[in-house]
Amino acid sequence: MNIIAANGAGIPAIGLGTWQLRGRTCARIVEQALRLGYRHIDTAQMYDNEREVGEGLRASGVKRDEVFITTKVWTTHFRPNDLERSAKESLARLRLTEIDLLLLHWPNPQVPLAETMGALAHAKQLGLARHIGVSNFTVALIEQAVAACPEPLACDQVEYHPYLDQAKVKAACARHGMALVAYSPIAKGRIRNDRALARIGDRYRKTAAQVCLRWLVQQNVAAIPRTSKLERLSENINVFDFELSEDDMSLISAMSSASNRLTDFGFAPKWD
Repeated sequence: MNIIAANGAGIPAIGLGTWQLRGRTCARIVEQALRLGYRHIDTAQMYDNEREVGEGLRASGVKRDEVFITTKVWTTHFRPNDLERSAKESLARLRLTEIDLLLLHWPNPQVPLAETMGALAHAKQLGLARHIGVSNFTVALIEQAVAACPEPLACDQVEYHPYLDQAKVKAACARHGMALVAYSPIAKGRIRNDRALARIGDRYRKTAAQVCLRWLVQQNVAAIPRTSKLERLSENINVFDFELSEDDMSLISAMSSASNRLTDFGFAPKWD
């Protein structure tokens, strides 16, 4: 498994996203993923599945210190006292003593960013989180967050796939030693029906989804595809035994535009 170094954090390049996975299904998929060799599991307070993620981790038999677990603080908990309390609640649900990576889930302009970054850094200093970072932050917000935070930030987790150009955010992360972590890396399944990616995949005896995930890994981007199907779990992690040519990397990158965003809400920031 490739590891992406980011301001002291070592983030496994392929992880399991758990958005929309609930109950027994979630616990079973997490357990199976860890048994298949996944070492990076991504959850969030808003997903309402932290308890099940913890159950899957314990059922897998994989040692805690071998697994990189991320959770995210929801925007209603960004005031300093709220953030610390909600981080402790996440740990209680996961039944962990510390989280590997604690992220702000979305920017919240209602709370001064400096206050929230100070609280996030404090959560790290208290030992609640080994590393901290942000999610859905634009270039301008990354710059503000880095300037306001007394601790280094490990990543910005954003939507990223061949259809969405994230070059500006990726460059901003690189400037600050941060990793880019890609959610919806196979464009919510749309990649699977992409003929151009399938044709590239034929040359490597890989699927369109595997080509897409490999394209991310070769950019030193971590990807957290979500699936509830066991066969997809093994497909998604089986991307470390081939390498895309420079030409194929360029062909895939040329598919992107700034307008092909699949996750957008009224409270989202003004995207780059």
